[in-house]
Amino acid sequence: MTSPGADPSLGDLGRAELGELLDGEPTYRLDQVWDGLYRQRRPLSELTNVPKSLRQAIGELLPPALTLVRTQSADRGTTTKHLWSLRDGRLVESVLMRYRNRTTLCISSQAGCAMACSFCATGQVGFDRNLSVGEIVEQVLGTLQEADPDDRAAPGRAINSGAAPGRAINSGAAPGRAINIVFMGMGEPLANYDAVWAAVERFHGDMGIGARHITVSTVGVIPGIERLAAETLPVNLAVSLHAANDRLRNRIAPINRTYPLRDLARSLADYRRAKRRRISFEWAMIGGVNDSDRDAAELAAYARPLAAHVNLIPLNPTPGYGHQPSPAGRIEHFAAELSSHGVNATVRQNRGTSIDAACGQLRADKLVTVRKGNRPTRGARARAER
Repeated sequence: MTSPGADPSLGDLGRAELGELLDGEPTYRLDQVWDGLYRQRRPLSELTNVPKSLRQAIGELLPPALTLVRTQSADRGTTTKHLWSLRDGRLVESVLMRYRNRTTLCISSQAGCAMACSFCATGQVGFDRNLSVGEIVEQVLGTLQEADPDDRAAPGRAINSGAAPGRAINSGAAPGRAINIVFMGMGEPLANYDAVWAAVERFHGDMGIGARHITVSTVGVIPGIERLAAETLPVNLAVSLHAANDRLRNRIAPINRTYPLRDLARSLADYRRAKRRRISFEWAMIGGVNDSDRDAAELAAYARPLAAHVNLIPLNPTPGYGHQPSPAGRIEHFAAELSSHGVNATVRQNRGTSIDAACGQLRADKLVTVRKGNRPTRGARARAER
């Protein structure tokens, strides 16, 4: 699946398709190229066991889907945001976050977003188009190729491991950090289901990243959740909830008018039964909006039957939304209230806020449209660098 009107990139092709392209070459050439790209996670130009003339021919026929425009780092170098240009000039962003024993890549599935969640910068800039498989996959490959060797190599694996195709190799110990991929960047992943799932299968089957290390996030697109439940890979599912009553959620996440909370709960229960995997709820803590004891009680009543885990995220500033994050003390109290109702909750540490790389802040340098009722605090401005 390629972007509209574009020739395919190397990342768009599956193994069989690349094999057809290499027809006439020795059969081991396909293994060399595929293993180099996805197991060794190296750029095509560095696959020195492949003849230079063949590398050049592949590169000319299948040019990259993405061009790196800029990187920005924060948190003492542990958070890095990548700004990518697509071939049609549209921009998307991804974020790499390093922890002691793991590396998490937050990637985009769309250029822009049509879900229009009130506090989210991506929703504030609107929707351009879906990303292709290659545009999704190359965010991960490109980021790892720019990263240090501990990020590039999967834990417990030698570079020439010879692991069988489709066998996950991200389950061992050092060397290398475990790699987690989260579809929590720009866009609604389940609104671009086919490309997102093809990318998931590439990450798992060809890069060897286990299903438990892949998380698909959604604001609550029920048909996509139903399709996920029918897939063979039990990936993690995260739901951007933010309100546990329809009246408030209709305001925060307008998709709730189409897929209300009662229907969403039924869909999530079906997913949990099918996959036996814990569901998580993301909850942006917005001061005076969704952080009261009543909000906590409603959330607990919604989460407890699903055995869901709740991630509490202090609201990150965006130019098109004027509300403030809940105070730290209020967030801790909210977490304690959930615990008293039998619901496990984690207060998430924000990463990359200073470079607009935190949850809800990705907008690829696009000018934010300020909606009535969401006017930012005085002095807040959006950058428009293109």
